[in-house]
Amino acid sequence: MMSGLNERLKAARIKRKYSQEEVAVFLGVNRTAIVEIEAGRRKISADELARFSELFRITADELLNGKPVGEKDLLLLYRFHTLNEDNQQEVLDLIEFKAALQRKREEQQHSDYSEEEG
Repeated sequence: MMSGLNERLKAARIKRKYSQEEVAVFLGVNRTAIVEIEAGRRKISADELARFSELFRITADELLNGKPVGEKDLLLLYRFHTLNEDNQQEVLDLIEFKAALQRKREEQQHSDYSEEEG
């Protein structure tokens, strides 16, 4: 069963052993707001999402999508942002090239497999 943002926020709070009151103080809202958020009766703003992410030490993407971001992904993103614009474009072009090669190999393998079956 796929959990929603409200359930992921509650799970993150419990994992970090924070009370609803502690979270409320950090966010600058009252405890009732946290109760409403965790129950799915109140939406959060982008600023609140960023604050939850900071407090729970997980990415906003993980809170929103429920998929943790791996260390390799974070390292790639960090290093990518240290490059100038020209080098960033070269990296993007290389990624596209490698993806096209991979698709071609997979298509060839599938074709070879189909021929063996036939």
